[in-house]
Amino acid sequence: MSAVTDLRTEIPVTSICDALGVSRASYYRSDPSAESSGLSVPVPPTSRPSPPRTLSEVERAAVLDVMHSERFIDLAPREIFATLLDEKLYLCSPRTMYRILE
Repeated sequence: MSAVTDLRTEIPVTSICDALGVSRASYYRSDPSAESSGLSVPVPPTSRPSPPRTLSEVERAAVLDVMHSERFIDLAPREIFATLLDEKLYLCSPRTMYRILE
């Protein structure tokens, strides 16, 4: 890695790493000057913003109540979804039902 650091002012890092058989990612991870130049590894965000179309807690509770009702207790979310669509009632997608149950 020190050879790459010494030569990078004269030769592109890509060429040096290729010639030495070193991964560029490994070089950049081990490069101590990367932190001062702003090339450090990005830190993942601590929390993600919720999508704008996310169901509210009240809506999630309503879907859960329907899925736990006596009528639907033994059915899969896809079957519940199909039955409710036949009755012209759309609460959420089948995938969202699975997420709520999770």
